[in-house]
Amino acid sequence: MMVPMPVSETNPSKSSARLARTVAVTSGKGGVGKTFFSANLATSLSRQGLKVLVLDADLGLANLDVVLNLYPKITLHDVFTGKAQLEEAILPAPGGFHVLLAGSGLVEYSRLTPEVREKLLEIFEAVKPRFDVIVIDTGAGISDVVLYAVSMATEVIVVATPEPTSMTDAYATIKVLCAQQSREKMHLVVNQVARPGDGRTICQQLQQVVDRFVVSPTGVVPKLHFLGDIPFDPSVREAVRKRQLLLELHPGSPAALGVNQVAVRLLGRA
Repeated sequence: MMVPMPVSETNPSKSSARLARTVAVTSGKGGVGKTFFSANLATSLSRQGLKVLVLDADLGLANLDVVLNLYPKITLHDVFTGKAQLEEAILPAPGGFHVLLAGSGLVEYSRLTPEVREKLLEIFEAVKPRFDVIVIDTGAGISDVVLYAVSMATEVIVVATPEPTSMTDAYATIKVLCAQQSREKMHLVVNQVARPGDGRTICQQLQQVVDRFVVSPTGVVPKLHFLGDIPFDPSVREAVRKRQLLLELHPGSPAALGVNQVAVRLLGRA
């Protein structure tokens, strides 16, 4: 699927014909902190003067509302079914950004039907001119719904942890995105690292495996761009328990500083 390239790699809002920079945040397995990272990344980006939307594309198993302590009366499900207008479903979030929340426990969205594909793309195209950055929080794994959500973005951030199972699943995700979407560059964020620098080492190790076994349909070996690592931090567990954003509850914590550094690197301002 062809998607428009971002207007600007550093500040799309300065374009006369603004079109959002689109970034999919995905992971090979659940439990790596993907949604929590997406929400706090959006907070950091919004604090740098950007208008940010987080699109909850974890259709059927969404938990972004839980992370943000929101109780939406209108979700993407209502927009899909025509019960509400898109504008009604775009909600302000605590971190200064906006969200489009998906519903939970909706079995009909666990498969990528032509209707789901059409509706999701229609909504995505409608919101792109309204924001500087759109963060697509996908589900975990490599289901058709997840891969389609990723395909809508021009950039991909793969979130992993140092655990062997997470790294194996991250590799599988990278391999599939390369094979099916001809992705030749992907960002990597390593969460819950024990020591500074561990994330970069993990990225280098993963790149070595990719170099040996992965090649795109056009014959290009994909490159992993290391965006940063986020240290294991007890403050994260507290923020999750309190259903608050880490950048608001503990803005000076090691993990919060890690997220801010990722945001800076993503914008090319490091």
